[in-house]
Amino acid sequence: MNLSFFKYSLLQVLTISFLSAPLLVFAHPEHVKPIAKQEKLTMLENSFGGRVGIYAINLANNQRIEYRAEERFPLESTFKVIEVSAILSKSMQNSHLLQQKIIYTKKDLVFWSPESEKHITDGMTISELCAATMMYSDNTAANLLMKKLGGPQAVTAYARSMGDKTFRIDGWEPKLNSNPLDLHDTSTPTAMGKSLQQSIFGNILGLSQREQLINWMKGNTTGETRIRAGVPKGWIVADKTGSGSYGISNDIGIIWPPKCSPIIVAIYTVHNKKDATGRDDIIASVTRLLLNEFAKKDQCIKLKS
Repeated sequence: MNLSFFKYSLLQVLTISFLSAPLLVFAHPEHVKPIAKQEKLTMLENSFGGRVGIYAINLANNQRIEYRAEERFPLESTFKVIEVSAILSKSMQNSHLLQQKIIYTKKDLVFWSPESEKHITDGMTISELCAATMMYSDNTAANLLMKKLGGPQAVTAYARSMGDKTFRIDGWEPKLNSNPLDLHDTSTPTAMGKSLQQSIFGNILGLSQREQLINWMKGNTTGETRIRAGVPKGWIVADKTGSGSYGISNDIGIIWPPKCSPIIVAIYTVHNKKDATGRDDIIASVTRLLLNEFAKKDQCIKLKS
């Protein structure tokens, strides 16, 4: 899809302090104005004692919804979208890359490796590692891919090549930063939403690479209670989740309403307390709110009352 069609309007963002209630902004090519839905999001934040960050865009009309969209949040496993996109980008210059087999040992295994732990004796191809990373959030697979790329700094460099000046990944799984006061391993909802759009609908990847990334994200097994729980039955979702201490529950993805243009969503949540429990239901609730608002300006989107 040619992104030259989508001309972004200049969006004026109100910077809000950590403890104050942010402004919910809906951006449309013709105008930018606050609307009275911020109370619902403030109530959601208050219900779990943390922050919610949102960037969403309906590609049918370029309408954007943003809430704490320029604030930094710990990435956790949502960084894997950028990592796998980087691998797919390299495969465009090396047609054999995805078929290369990586041999590893039991010493390489880290916490949460449901697929890679099955293949210590025979190894996995890079394509299989990508699938394990995107569909099962396999941490050993992610580390092996990151090593192939050249480490965390190489993943960050790839994000910069897409024009993302905010994303940063500094560590390895499963020790990525979760502390909301630490800038390591963080980005903003805006940056992640736009980088996801670049990977899926831009020209940084070839058509086959974009389709492969979409298929892996459609096959994600870790997001049933997040964005997917907030869309009507039968809608298509391709997503990547992230979780961690401080009650972190993240999800970024693409939503396809039936016969309508796709919607890109990046939702990040983080609690103020390290031992807090993640609230997937917050992401599902935010998703429903976003779709209800998009439906008001896009007659193609049909929601049951």
